[in-house]
Amino acid sequence: MSKGFFNFFKKKSSTISTDAKTNDSDISEQQSDIQNNHTDITYTSDESAKQANELSNLYASGNCKKDTIQTTDSDKDHQIKPQQSKNKISFFERLKRTRENLAYGLEAMIKGKQISEELYEDLETALLTADLGVDTTEKVISKLREHSKLRDLHDAGALKNNLKQILCELLQPCAQPLDTEKHNDCPYVILMVGVNGAGKTTTIGKLALKFMSQGKKVMLAAGDTFRAAAVEQLSKWGERTGVPVISQPTGSDSASVIFDALTAAKARKCDVLICDTAGRLQNKDNLMEELKKIVRVMKKNDAHVPDEVMLVLDATTGQNAVSQTKLFNEAVKITGITITKLDGTAKGGVVFALADHFGIPLRFIGIGEKTEDLREFEVESFVDALLG
Repeated sequence: MSKGFFNFFKKKSSTISTDAKTNDSDISEQQSDIQNNHTDITYTSDESAKQANELSNLYASGNCKKDTIQTTDSDKDHQIKPQQSKNKISFFERLKRTRENLAYGLEAMIKGKQISEELYEDLETALLTADLGVDTTEKVISKLREHSKLRDLHDAGALKNNLKQILCELLQPCAQPLDTEKHNDCPYVILMVGVNGAGKTTTIGKLALKFMSQGKKVMLAAGDTFRAAAVEQLSKWGERTGVPVISQPTGSDSASVIFDALTAAKARKCDVLICDTAGRLQNKDNLMEELKKIVRVMKKNDAHVPDEVMLVLDATTGQNAVSQTKLFNEAVKITGITITKLDGTAKGGVVFALADHFGIPLRFIGIGEKTEDLREFEVESFVDALLG
């Protein structure tokens, strides 16, 4: 492919500087808010037959009055074993839309052909269409040329295995599963961040199920205090999973909710605390500053938290996920990424771009609506599903 073609695709990244000054007085104000505001602790009730059928082995916890924290041995009974669908669609089928662009096109262009410059250009087009991005595509094609030259390959059919190897090598450094081993008496704390509509709250619910199925005691913090529906949505997940949810009225200070949740999680000897936050546009400096404040206030409670700052990205946004990652990472140092809605997009190649640009661990991928459709990221199965 000519340089002109790539120049057509390349866009200079705009540098967004954050000039907002951090005023440490908000921390002292926050401490005052924490003392003055009370926190609601939502406990679960018995599930309906429909929910019980969907989530096998779910037991409901007892009701409790507000502003009280109870630690009982029965909490360990609330362990979920997500029900597996009898007609479970394969991982291969879940990534069908990206595979249709990449794998099927790849088979057609290499079948019975010899390696040529035209073939490399066709491969570049296929990778760009799958949304690997210009820089990552250039890197992959360059390595593919090198491999073919070193091995003196002429048959185009051999390129597919080489491409698989190169893509696996690109992703391998990011294949780091989440280790939720807690430190001392403090729970393992996960702070969920991302833009509106990325799927943070749904991901929190699925993670809660996953951790409970491992025998862990989980608590949720409803840190998205801007949307009235956000607290309600998280509370419903709490009911479905048997997990207590710490919340305050809409409009309350998000950092205060999370601070209180951490205190409660310590008192109840929880293993994992998952904190929701309000969705925010990555180019809004004031909202990103608020996210920094949440982290500062959390550290006033415990200097070691959060253990994980997990960025939730919507795969359907394509290359916009790269700019989101850049700016969130500058604000709060992202330690893990979960990519949702991979089953509904032909832009699954953005996973390679994220690995190439940032090297941040890819924790989970979402390939459907069911709880079991949030899966730990596995390099070889992902690449195989895309290339066939």
